[in-house]
Amino acid sequence: MEGIEISITKVGTRRDIALFRVKGYIDTQTCSEMLTQITRVLREGIYHLIVDMSQVNYVSSAGWGVFVGEIKGIRENGGDLKIVEMIPEVHDVFEMLEFNRILDAYESLEEAIDDFDLSIGLDLTRSISQSYSPAELTTGEVAVLDPPKSVSRLREAEGARAKSRSAFTKPKIDERVLPLTEKIKIIIIENPALGVRKIAQSLNTDRFGFVKIGWWKLYQLLRKLNLDTQDKRYRFYRSR
Repeated sequence: MEGIEISITKVGTRRDIALFRVKGYIDTQTCSEMLTQITRVLREGIYHLIVDMSQVNYVSSAGWGVFVGEIKGIRENGGDLKIVEMIPEVHDVFEMLEFNRILDAYESLEEAIDDFDLSIGLDLTRSISQSYSPAELTTGEVAVLDPPKSVSRLREAEGARAKSRSAFTKPKIDERVLPLTEKIKIIIIENPALGVRKIAQSLNTDRFGFVKIGWWKLYQLLRKLNLDTQDKRYRFYRSR
């Protein structure tokens, strides 16, 4: 029987959500490790939890019992535990055993993060500008988001170009040779508030090799990437 691998990172605009990326099986042999990791995070005072099940091939009743056993205490502390991206076989058992009556499940990580933010009434735009100060960017704290780029671009929009550029760290790779989709993702990560026309203008710069693309063609491409609305682009930004 395959074992289990668990990694934990912080996601969300305020980086107050613990994301468990689980790989392997959650059964009677491995569920104790899952419980240990959840308990460790709860002891840190973090009660917003997301479990990414995209690489979990099987969950036994004992495995589901770990999540169900902790959910009451988590919710009593104002938090929740959300399951995301279950494979069809796992999802079928999840519903068959009616754990869907107890635990919230989402198709994507972005939806779960968005639900947490909405549940606390987060003013997203304000939170982005407040969550990443230059001092924070020098701490080396592990984070999924890319705050230096995002803060830099947002402040550029506010007319603070010189100050924000000091916090921006350019990637080592030559961005001009990247695939078009990767260039678009970089632009969105740096500033999810940009519209289609602004993204097209950003592509047509020396940094990205002066890519010329019509706004309608770009919009179609954004649809394929599931980034065709500002809400989706913010969700993508917060999932990084």
